Amino acid sequence: MSFTPYTPQPLAGRREWTALGVLLLPCLLVSMDVSVLYFAVPFLTEELQPSSVQQLWILDIYAFVLAGLLITMGALGDRIGRRRLLLTGAVLFGLASGVAAYAQSAEMLIAARALLGIGGATLMPSTLALIRNLFHDAKQRGKAIAIWSAATTGGIAIGPVLSGALLENFWWGSVFLINAPAMVLLLVCGPLLLPEFKNPAAGRFDLPGAVLSLAAMLPIVYGIKEIARDGVSAPPVLALVIGLLAAAGFVLRQRTARHPMLDLELFRHAGFSVSVLMNLLAMFAVVGCAVFFTQYLQSVRGMRPMEAALWNLLPTLAVGGMAAVAAGLAQRMNRAYIIGMGFVIATGGFVWLSWLEPGSALWFVLVGSAVYASGLVMVMSLGNELALGVAPPERAGSASAVLESGTELGGALGMAILGSIGGAVYRGDIDGALPTGLPVEAADAARETLAGAAAVAGQLPGRAGEALLTAARAAFTEGLHVAVVGAAGVMALGAVLAVGLLRGVHPPAPEPTPEGGEGEKAGERLAPAATPSRGGVS
Repeated sequence: MSFTPYTPQPLAGRREWTALGVLLLPCLLVSMDVSVLYFAVPFLTEELQPSSVQQLWILDIYAFVLAGLLITMGALGDRIGRRRLLLTGAVLFGLASGVAAYAQSAEMLIAARALLGIGGATLMPSTLALIRNLFHDAKQRGKAIAIWSAATTGGIAIGPVLSGALLENFWWGSVFLINAPAMVLLLVCGPLLLPEFKNPAAGRFDLPGAVLSLAAMLPIVYGIKEIARDGVSAPPVLALVIGLLAAAGFVLRQRTARHPMLDLELFRHAGFSVSVLMNLLAMFAVVGCAVFFTQYLQSVRGMRPMEAALWNLLPTLAVGGMAAVAAGLAQRMNRAYIIGMGFVIATGGFVWLSWLEPGSALWFVLVGSAVYASGLVMVMSLGNELALGVAPPERAGSASAVLESGTELGGALGMAILGSIGGAVYRGDIDGALPTGLPVEAADAARETLAGAAAVAGQLPGRAGEALLTAARAAFTEGLHVAVVGAAGVMALGAVLAVGLLRGVHPPAPEPTPEGGEGEKAGERLAPAATPSRGGVS
């Protein structure tokens, strides 16, 4: 009996870690764009005057399109090259940012946000896939993914800070223009520092599969959002049915296609499929509640945008090292228990925030936010590491896309469902507080949003305006209570599922590196499954 000698996986050097820094740039920008509008909502509402439905679409459409196209773009990157897709997305993202900045109507802004979603869909799977190819050693890859996860979480928190700083001095469109110089920097540094990877064995691009994936995602998300907002009716139910039928068609297509976009065998490994679910649940809570907290600071507590943004950033800075802590614990304990612990911590944070009142001390908000953020950083960093450890390098693009699809879909669903439910509670409570004789247009504006109620209250004389504003703030806080209780329930469910489904699941052991297999240096693949182009940096 002969044995293949084990060769340790090659360690990444300075060039690979520098390349990681470049990859964090699009990661930060895409995650920032999820939250960059939070503090700009009152300003664009005043200028563009969107309805409540349009306001939700302005916030939602970016994540919906992003989630719908991630699988398509991940598969495309495996075929044409992940660096090429990344740089192409940078161009589109920069151009769409300019269109969004100078939008003249709510419809134009929604369309621009959709284009940003297309650009973002090309960026996110490329960053994770390139990390999988750059870092072959499991420990180094774990550290790199922890940094990537921290950057993603940090981007969501930095977005409002940057937005607040810009809104203090410029018009609301400036929150988009900041993307342009960053994209230029990526276009300059990317070709110099990032290697090119693609899978020459991937075959032809599956266009029918791409159409089916998008046809499944958008109607499902739309149907859920509309049912959560207005209750069960024929149009959203029909959208759900169409989306589910398209999803079934997509799965059937992937099973029978000669060159499928997505390797369904990945889902047979619990480390991959459950990690996707855990990320979805985590982002459902994070994004679904984030819009409430930013508006609470700005519209309930009366903070200026920059002040609110800085306070909102503080909990994120306080938990910035939790990804590294989770990675360290994973070397000593079963990941299932650490991920479950993260969900339990997040549950406690949301339950704490369910006692928030309009006049609560600021530290009360910050402590609750820091607690739930700590738990969810643990969940997402370990989930990303586990899922990518399972995926083979040549399938890293599509695997990363599935992982990101779950993350983005969770965020979109959280904003749609928790946001719609909270909005419904607000409208139900504010109805009884509207003064008699209020014009129909003003009453409708006050019912739509807290910002609208504040604008109406400013036009009412004396105590009538104060009474309406106080009632609107109380109604908004009640909607926030319902949202965080819902988030706490989802987090408790996540803890049970994590321990039950991931117990005993570990990333596969490092494989031997035979001659002619992995290259001698990180960032270089000589096997036929994934060959760097000549333009790549080895």
